[in-house]
Amino acid sequence: MNSLHQLDDIDVTIIDILQKNGRTRRNDLAQAVDLSIPSVSERLKKLEENGFITGYAALVDPKRLGKDITAFITVTVDSSKHYHSFIDHARAADEVLEIHSVTGSGTHLLKVRTENTSSLEKLLSKIQAWSGVVNTTTSVVLSTMKETARIRLTKSK
Repeated sequence: MNSLHQLDDIDVTIIDILQKNGRTRRNDLAQAVDLSIPSVSERLKKLEENGFITGYAALVDPKRLGKDITAFITVTVDSSKHYHSFIDHARAADEVLEIHSVTGSGTHLLKVRTENTSSLEKLLSKIQAWSGVVNTTTSVVLSTMKETARIRLTKSK
């Protein structure tokens, strides 16, 4: 299992820098950690191969791209026989950004983004028609104070 304990301070610094700016150039990374560019390139390759870095992506403003509504939908699926079908449907839905299996109320939590309340209503109708879905509860986001994928890393000595 991959864990923070497998990383040294240089790896942690590289990951932290890339979480802040995924477009950081290798020569800037090398300077920040006081290594050669080939050494940094090798470390990046190992971090990627070992699954610590899973990809690089541009962060976009959903509202500027016409996605004005963010909502969290708690879904209850009636049994494990519908689990895989539900996951397949959720993965295929472009509006669904995240799928989580959860405890508590419901069996799954979906984070979705849609253009408006009308498109959210259509998405809800589609989800409610999926095999095994017995209940949905939707919370529409009014405002967002923090949204990040960045994980704070600390390396204990």
